[in-house]
Amino acid sequence: MAAAAPRVFVSHLAGVPVFDPNGDQVGRVRDLVAMLRVGRRPPRLLGLVVEVHNRRRIFLPMTRVTGVESGQVITTGVLNVRRFEQRPTERLVIGELLDRRVRLVDSGEEVTVVDVAIRQLPARRDWEIDKVFVRKGKAGALRRRGETLTLEWSAVTGFSLEEHGQGAESLLATFEQLRPADLANVLHHLSPKRRAEVAAALDDDRLADVLEELPDDDQVEILGKLKEERAADVLEAMDPDDAADLLSELPEDDKERLLALMRPDEAADVRRLLSYEERTAGGLMTTEPIVLRPDSTVADALARVRQEDLSPALAAQVYVCRPPDETPTGKYLGTVHFQRLLRDPPFTLVSSIVDSDLPPLSPDAPLRSVTQHLAAYNMVAAPVVDDSGALLGAVTVDDVLDHLLPDDWRETEFEEPSHG
Repeated sequence: MAAAAPRVFVSHLAGVPVFDPNGDQVGRVRDLVAMLRVGRRPPRLLGLVVEVHNRRRIFLPMTRVTGVESGQVITTGVLNVRRFEQRPTERLVIGELLDRRVRLVDSGEEVTVVDVAIRQLPARRDWEIDKVFVRKGKAGALRRRGETLTLEWSAVTGFSLEEHGQGAESLLATFEQLRPADLANVLHHLSPKRRAEVAAALDDDRLADVLEELPDDDQVEILGKLKEERAADVLEAMDPDDAADLLSELPEDDKERLLALMRPDEAADVRRLLSYEERTAGGLMTTEPIVLRPDSTVADALARVRQEDLSPALAAQVYVCRPPDETPTGKYLGTVHFQRLLRDPPFTLVSSIVDSDLPPLSPDAPLRSVTQHLAAYNMVAAPVVDDSGALLGAVTVDDVLDHLLPDDWRETEFEEPSHG
């Protein structure tokens, strides 16, 4: 049986140092950011407010936290140094939840929140607040110390959103379990004012996923109502090919201004995609396929394929190339398909099982040729290689379908599949 996830009380995290993987301190925890949910469901922990040099406070998503203990926090080393700005649906755990007066569900007695505990959900990267440490008795600095209790989040009321509540918080909590495509469909049918309110309250990653599923007009409208720095953050969170498609819809001045606000490495990928015609392999491809060196093993490849943020199409194969490992790479050597990875021992070198007979696509190949290529070889993704033999990216079947379907396909209702 797997061990229970460790629980940490947030009062023990206040002021603790934050370290990168090399052991260098990058800042200190000043607060935690959570999102309340409908009814009595425990709040989801979104990230940490970290104070870095010059007393700047930045947001560190929990997806970039690899370890949380009472004495330290370890990160992946990737930090966005833009100043933290709290959003409407977010609550500062230390600043807003502690010392709050709430009521016990069973008795209705009013108590004071002294601390709350967080834990990581089993087999997931998500974190939540699951325990509340409360003190009985009247509020006030001069009162006598009362009895203390550690309770489940659901045992107190006064935090959670009411199911009949109004505003973006309740609406977003209702939408929390929807897939990005379904949430995009809901957003599309809201009024422009309401759509902007909901979009502004979504976190960057969730908004990026939803934008990728919206019609072009909605994408441009929503992006235009965000502050420019926030818009740049959302573009960075999008797949580079989708970000390039969105930016191509903007006036040249707006496009260049947003590109200048993006991280240089992210902007470089998007600029490269913008240099190709839209309905070509170069314009359709993503610049972030799985790239491995010839001396990598099957075990290395499977570890990369397991990454949960990969689409199924990108996870279906890895591309073996000589250094450098990021696109545009060194010489492209071939593809190793996922099924082949499952058949060979973990220590096998990928260079020994590479499929070098599958022809790659040229970046100038038109959409029709890309479609025929995927159909002819029964592929869900195909490598794009330039004249020098460098891998530029990969075209996936979902991007091809997006350009083959009618322009308004996202605006039509999905038909439920027949079950007999």
